[in-house]
Parts: sequence; C-alpha cells; structure tokens
Amino acid sequence: MQQLDWSNLPFGYMKTNYNVRCTYKDGKWGDIEVSDSEYVSIHMASTSLHYGQQAFEGMKAYKGKDNKVRLFRWEENAKRLQASADGIFMAKVPNELFLQAVIKAVKMNADFVPPHGTGASLYIRPLLFGSSAEVGVKPAREYTFIIFVTPVGPYFKEGFNPTKIAIVRDSDRAAPLGTGTFKVGGNYAASLRGTIKAQKAGYSAPMYLDCVEKKYIDEIGAANFFGIKNNTYITPKSPSILASITNKSIITLAEDLGFKVERRPVAVEELDTFEEVGACGTAAVISPIGEVNDLDTGKVYKFCRDGKAGPISKKLYETLVGIQYGDIEDKHGWITIID
Repeated sequence: MQQLDWSNLPFGYMKTNYNVRCTYKDGKWGDIEVSDSEYVSIHMASTSLHYGQQAFEGMKAYKGKDNKVRLFRWEENAKRLQASADGIFMAKVPNELFLQAVIKAVKMNADFVPPHGTGASLYIRPLLFGSSAEVGVKPAREYTFIIFVTPVGPYFKEGFNPTKIAIVRDSDRAAPLGTGTFKVGGNYAASLRGTIKAQKAGYSAPMYLDCVEKKYIDEIGAANFFGIKNNTYITPKSPSILASITNKSIITLAEDLGFKVERRPVAVEELDTFEEVGACGTAAVISPIGEVNDLDTGKVYKFCRDGKAGPISKKLYETLVGIQYGDIEDKHGWITIID
C-alpha cells in the first residue's frame, strides 16, 4: 500500500483493496461476495441504465484514539436506502445484510482507515441498482448491491472554514412528489447544472430554492441548509429535501445544548436575519457559510465577517465529530464499534 498524506486527502475516489457485492435473484438475496475489481459487468438493457433504478448511501468509518474503528448511525443509512428502494420499486436490502456487508468492506480495507487526529475518515458507499434486462418501463427482476470504500478528506476544500454559496433559479434539483426525498442518482444529475454554474461563478455549491415559487430555501447541492438565530436552530421543511442523517443528529445535539429547533419553510429573505448559516451532510459534516450570493438579483448575504465560523456552528461541529471519533461520550447510542 502506498504511503498516504492522511491530513491532506481530497474528497475523491481512491482504489482500495476490495469491495463486496450481493445479488437479488428469484425473490431473495444471495451470499456476499468479495471482489478486487473496480468494475461491474452489467447488461446493456438493465433498468439502472435506462430507467434510473439506482440508489446509494454515504457513510463513514472513524478511527479513535483507542485505535478502534467506529460506524456512525448505520441503521439510519440502512433505513434510508430501504426508503429509496421503496420509492423507485427496487428490492430492499435487509438491515442484517447491510451491516454485514459494511463491516466486511471496512475490515477488508482496514489499512485505509485514516489514523485518529488527521481529520480524515473512510468513506463508505453502499450502492443498489436494477441489473436485469427490461426494455419496457417496469421494475427489474434482479438487483445488485455493492459496497466500496475510499479514504477521504473534507468535502468542501475550505474544510471547517466559511465557504461561499450561490443561489440559482434556472434549474431545480427535485420536485415535490418526485424523488427529492430519496437518495437516488437522478437528483444529483439534476443538480449538476446548478453546481457547474455556481462553480464557474467562483462558488463552492448552489443553493436550490423550491421549484414552485422560488421563494423558499430547499437544499445546498448535496447538503442540507441550516440557520441559527435567537438561540434557535432552523432548517428547511420541504417535500423535496433529502432527510440528512447528519442534520437529524445535529438537531438532537442542538437540543442537548439548550437550543430550540424549528423545521419549517425558510424564505430566502430570512437569510438577512440569521446570525450563522451552514450546510450539513455526511460528506461535509458541517460547513459554515460565509457568503450567499443571489446570482439573479445581485443581493449578497454576508456571514462570518471575521473569516471564522460562528461559535454555535463550531460547537455543534466539534460535538458531532467528537462523538464520531470517540472523543466525546455517545449518549444516544449512535456508535457501533467494529471488533
């Protein structure tokens, strides 16, 4: 294995030793298989390629000071993958199979779990897709479940430093009653237009608004949005937002710290009233936002005026990461230690 600069890893793909795979056929899941290939043989008429029957998850493994490897809230990832499978009519992966496959993938790539104190983690990508051939629009008869892992650094290159976000109005990530609440590839394909537009304008990610009125904040590319004011943690409620496990956890931690919590529609104009704003998700954890630029109106909302994250965002970030790495007591039973 090559020597890695653990403290300067990008958020990207790196080949590891093995991945695990499992096939659903004749109404049941088969045995877990191990592969050292990065490639998948797939029928050219598979439903995943033609009709978008595909869903995935993002989770991480963390190494503590005690050298033990920890998973964070894997049950929530399993439940969300099952919800995504239900949403686009795929076979669901049972919890037992999900956990068994995750543990096997992590253990077989143990050398790639970054050391404690580097700020890096082992990203785990469960992937489920329709693999049988269907020419008519219908659910597949066979499905493939794969888990691969890769060591990663921060999702936003700024790390836990304020990032700049751009509001985009000429594209939508997802629609109400569509697939926005599921973690499926189509949502991310739909977000690429806004992502590239924001990046070309010099911003890290797009802020999407509701697709009906373009009045309320929806998501920030691949992350949930939150704002803080008057001792209250506020995050958007929308029928097209993916339920973030990180956001769900931060809500609990905010309540633990004595903050009120509101999940409700958040109008764009309310940005002017927030003391702190940020993006959160498995990949980003918490990314404080220093500036939001409305590319259509020219209105710029400024935060973190001293160039540093706000104290509440910092406290929430440190608490969450501390729990994930085992440095802070896990009072909620979120951590599973891999023996």
